[in-house]
Amino acid sequence: MTKDTLFSRIAKGELPADIVFQDDRVTAFRDIHPQAPTHILIIPNKIIPTVNDVTESDEATLGHMFVVARDLARSEGVADDGYRLLVNCGDHANQEVLHLHMHLVGGAPLGRMLSQRTHNPT
Repeated sequence: MTKDTLFSRIAKGELPADIVFQDDRVTAFRDIHPQAPTHILIIPNKIIPTVNDVTESDEATLGHMFVVARDLARSEGVADDGYRLLVNCGDHANQEVLHLHMHLVGGAPLGRMLSQRTHNPT
């Protein structure tokens, strides 16, 4: 059995969060350290540590996460002007919680997704 995560405990109602959507497959809640006026995390209720741990049996849930993101963007009023969906995977991407999650951010111009750093391949 997979060990509970901070996010799975939120989904189960064991920890407080501002939940904006929940069904049998996913839970969405406001980020406690928002990076934009709208910053919502969408998680599968099933613990999937990273994108590398996704299996074919997770396809319907992951697709459902995008439908929920679309609907939340509309209800939050950010769909027309645009928003960003972001999934981090692993240390180099700065994934902080080992429970797959999608960030929905919007409500203001977000700028470039990545900085213009020089990459020096070795």
